[in-house]
Amino acid sequence: MQFLTIQRILGILLSLFSITMLPPIAVSLFYQDGATTAFIDAFILLLGLGLLFWLPVRKHRKELKIRDGFIVVVMFWIALGLSGALPFFLTKVPEMSFTDAVFESMSGLTTTGATVLTGLDSLPKAVLFYRQFLQWLGGMGIVVLAVAILPLLGVGGMQLYRAETPGPMKDSKLTPRITETAKALWYIYLTLTISCAVAFHWAGMTWFDAIGHSFSTVAIGGFSTHDASMGFFDSTTIEIITVIFMLLAGMNFSLHFLAWRHRSIRHYLFDSELRVYLSILAVISIVVSTYLYFTHTFETPWLAIHQGVFQTVSIGTTTGYTTANYYLWPGFLPILLLMTSYIGGCAGSTGGGMKVIRVMLLFKQGYREVLRLIHPNAVFAIKVNNKALPSKVVGAVWGFFALYVFCFSIMHLFLMATGLDIVTSFSAVTACLNNLGPGLGEVGANYGEINSPSKWVLCIAMLLGRLEIFTLLVVLTPAFWKQ
Repeated sequence: MQFLTIQRILGILLSLFSITMLPPIAVSLFYQDGATTAFIDAFILLLGLGLLFWLPVRKHRKELKIRDGFIVVVMFWIALGLSGALPFFLTKVPEMSFTDAVFESMSGLTTTGATVLTGLDSLPKAVLFYRQFLQWLGGMGIVVLAVAILPLLGVGGMQLYRAETPGPMKDSKLTPRITETAKALWYIYLTLTISCAVAFHWAGMTWFDAIGHSFSTVAIGGFSTHDASMGFFDSTTIEIITVIFMLLAGMNFSLHFLAWRHRSIRHYLFDSELRVYLSILAVISIVVSTYLYFTHTFETPWLAIHQGVFQTVSIGTTTGYTTANYYLWPGFLPILLLMTSYIGGCAGSTGGGMKVIRVMLLFKQGYREVLRLIHPNAVFAIKVNNKALPSKVVGAVWGFFALYVFCFSIMHLFLMATGLDIVTSFSAVTACLNNLGPGLGEVGANYGEINSPSKWVLCIAMLLGRLEIFTLLVVLTPAFWKQ
């Protein structure tokens, strides 16, 4: 283990993260909202802590190993969640406990969108901006950003990239150099964000709301600057724009890169994961809209389609925006929508959930076992985009699924042990593990009323979901620490 190198990198990353306090300071000064001091104090504390880590080992440079990359990513995300809580904890409006501050920070950085705050419309603009900004930074991953813009991290950037990026096939690179790959992803991410902000402003949002909601839309985060979320604007045009960008952000960013490089949409048309992704959302939208109309939840077909499609795409991509209280909808719809979040977005996207590609492979493997029962001596390959996958990839997917179910079960039981009812605990773990946000029962509107132990467990769930189980659990295994 290169502990001195790890310390040096963490110092650099914490110092880098302190810079994220500067935009909220500017917003606070512009709106004169009284939150400036909290962000200045947080900036000084984080910069000082980062320098404290970095200065003693600033000249220590060695090759990062695979295990070092896992440690850096896990330690940094934990440090990030705690560091990001500082402004929430230090500000006087709103007054937040340390637990609530960490919960809000972890929710933002992991793009979960679960909140303990109410009365958003009356909060300081700097606090509102900071929540949105946290989601934007966490969307593509601050570690990937650091690999892109900080060559001073030295060699071994691929280890950070592999530990940070989502999806079962992490070894594929868009460009020969890992820093160029990270830069390409961030250029696409930035382009989508700017396009989304301009579209929102054109549709009627103020620039403050447009920028804030573009941050959380492209990051598939779900935080809003208003209690009513997207329902505040009561605009069909804004909701259509939101659906379009949620769908784009839920796609594999490699497809966006290839489309840009080759000036062609051919890669979209022939990608099997994308076809499954769009098909699932289309089918669920039809089911939800039809049920809403025939149960007279909405009196016109247009309203039923409008609300059904928006909530399906928002929850299916794990964004978590709402224009209606879906948890009060009749019959099986709340559970259906919540279960859709288990699938989530595509691998290589900013979406949460298990990822479409894994669900595809699970079904393909199940179907292959059925075929083997019929034809015991036949050989069946599992293919994606007409290419046979190595058995280790399929095995890794099954391992991921097993750990996913195990972690969910343990956390669900723990929340019930703290006194939460079965619906609340089930939906809270589902929403946080899938980085979705809104749940059912007591967490349908927000998470402010549940007990503190549950909030800490849900913070772990958010981190597990963001780092896709393996990255966090691997550092807890005894074998990881053996020489």
